[in-house]
Amino acid sequence: MNNFSLKSIPKLAVIAAATVFFSCNLNTSPDKFFGVAVLNTNNITDFGTDRLAKYIQLTTKEFADRPETKKKGDEAVTFVNNKVLILEKVLKDVKDLPENDDTKEIKDLSLSIYEYIIPVYKNEYMAYAKLCDAKGSEEQKQQIIQDVEKKYVPAFEEKFSLLLDKGKAYAQKHDLNVKWD
Repeated sequence: MNNFSLKSIPKLAVIAAATVFFSCNLNTSPDKFFGVAVLNTNNITDFGTDRLAKYIQLTTKEFADRPETKKKGDEAVTFVNNKVLILEKVLKDVKDLPENDDTKEIKDLSLSIYEYIIPVYKNEYMAYAKLCDAKGSEEQKQQIIQDVEKKYVPAFEEKFSLLLDKGKAYAQKHDLNVKWD
């Protein structure tokens, strides 16, 4: 009978295995890094747009002749909450990316974008969603959307544009198959 125990594995082998296991996370491929830090931003391209506002409002839409469209009254808030959860997950994933001379600037830009917009979703977009669910006044809803556009969109667009520029250069440098439309 073979009596196997962890004590029978030489300490050097355990150290080597642990080093390989933990270094896998440090050796993120350029493709994976690009996907997390740059490509994931496709879920925020509608930030500060009428398209996002309309979508949030549409989550509350009911049709009298279609009973299956009857809403509970929290659909817009649920949508924004789910969006925040997604954005926070991406932020965590970006934070977990390795950093070196080649990736630091892109990682920092990506982090700054998510850290910039998440509070807007939690505050302004949540207030907007609550008004949508409560069938609040169009004037109040429009004011929130206009405030987001004036207060946050210019800086967002600047950060986003810079990230895309740096991302394009990174993709080209690493021969990543990326099509920019």
